[in-house]
Amino acid sequence: MKSIAALQAVVTATPFDGEPSDAELNAIDREMPLILADVDLLDAEIMTIDRTPTELDERRIRRARRRVLAARRALANTATTGAVA
Repeated sequence: MKSIAALQAVVTATPFDGEPSDAELNAIDREMPLILADVDLLDAEIMTIDRTPTELDERRIRRARRRVLAARRALANTATTGAVA
């Protein structure tokens, strides 16, 4: 039986060092407000998993959803203005 391990090295032309590139780190920095807003929304939703949401819980979730939408809008606007420049 032939081993294909030697053929796999040809498939990956560039070695992967496990670290993100500068471009990937910059993309993460640009998306960080959206990531944090998503985490806040997830936290608000997790708090109501095992119980009936109160009015305060519903407001917290609604505010978190608005923050996510605002962060998405801001990210989309910066992406379009960055593409024009």
